[in-house]
Amino acid sequence: MTKHITIGFLGCGNVGSGVWRLLEGFGDDIEHRAGLRFHIKKVLVRDPSKQRDVAVPPEAFTTDPADVLDDPDIEFVVEFLGGEQPAYDYLLRALKNGKTVITANKVAFALHWHELQRAAKASGAGLYYEAAVCGAIPIIHSLEESLQANYIDKIYGIVNGTTNYILTRMSKNGEPYAKVLEEAQRLGLAEPDPAADVEGLDAAYKLSILASLAFHGRVTFEDVYVEGITHVNAEDIRCGQELGYTLKLLAIAKRDGLRVETRVHPTFVRSDHPLANVSGSFNAVYLHGHACKEMMFLGRGAGDLPTASAIVSDLERAASACQHQYPTFQNEINPKVALQQNKDWQCPFYIRMLAADEPGVLSSVAKCFADENVSIAAVQQKGECQDGRVTLVVITHQASEKAMQRAIAALDRHVAKLESIIRVEQE
Repeated sequence: MTKHITIGFLGCGNVGSGVWRLLEGFGDDIEHRAGLRFHIKKVLVRDPSKQRDVAVPPEAFTTDPADVLDDPDIEFVVEFLGGEQPAYDYLLRALKNGKTVITANKVAFALHWHELQRAAKASGAGLYYEAAVCGAIPIIHSLEESLQANYIDKIYGIVNGTTNYILTRMSKNGEPYAKVLEEAQRLGLAEPDPAADVEGLDAAYKLSILASLAFHGRVTFEDVYVEGITHVNAEDIRCGQELGYTLKLLAIAKRDGLRVETRVHPTFVRSDHPLANVSGSFNAVYLHGHACKEMMFLGRGAGDLPTASAIVSDLERAASACQHQYPTFQNEINPKVALQQNKDWQCPFYIRMLAADEPGVLSSVAKCFADENVSIAAVQQKGECQDGRVTLVVITHQASEKAMQRAIAALDRHVAKLESIIRVEQE
């Protein structure tokens, strides 16, 4: 016997159109396999007259949010608006009205998860968000259900396709950042305003969600250290390759007891690490659990149909659920038992500097490092002397973040000028 579900859309851009196409073209298969049939009653848009690549009946369009949020016939609300507002207000209103929500919105979700979950539990509605992180990759479902019998202590994620595409091109062709970004924008892989991607914010929102689920405690967006790729230099990528490293923008989360560290920044990984070979706009999440050991999830992290695939999967899960499930950790901004943020993490560092070509320079640099208990693993001179300076590349042993920053600050700029510093993950 088929169960009929009436749904409403908030937005109908590329992803919304992708969901429409999947439900229209794959509806018979879903009904055959799951006994479900979804009917889209209303679609909230700003301009109903806009040309779209799906044949939405004109009567389905509305410019009034109440037609979706307050219609008692609509059981599920699917949101494609993106951004914090008005998406958050609409999602909260839908949940308070007892409507199950499916969203791909990592910004509104990461910032207001606690309020959304509280409203969902109060009304008995469902809250589903697989598409908010890594598109078609089922990482949310895996963390919520498949990996529950694991103590997960490490996550390394390539969770932004735009930056991975840029770094891949820079690594393979030695092209400068600005040129590759312009090409990514031309291809539609980067937004006209790419700040959220290239400054690392998109990855940080996603890491907030992943770390919270993996560590069973709320990790807010504000808890994530963020550094983007705008200052990445092709010379550093080349130097790293010569040392056996590949540069990636990594979302990193680690847990030791209640102490956690969450950070997004350019990172050198060993060139034989599985993440080093994740190229182009692909996403990947590499994690370690005490029972499952090392695992990696790889796939399309964005795009209309990959993201739509995750949304339709959530629709089916929600419609099949006898009772909606929510994360069991205390989902509050200030929970009674809180994870403690470690802002002084430990890792090796890559440092490139322009040093004066004169005696005593290496000993001066080494002293600044040694004074902060930063041990040097290797030093290389790159290229010839120019204008009385040479390029020095230093790789340290594992050191604390704060000690490394103090050591760099203590360098005499007349002796050695810092050009770049990149963190290294060797696990």
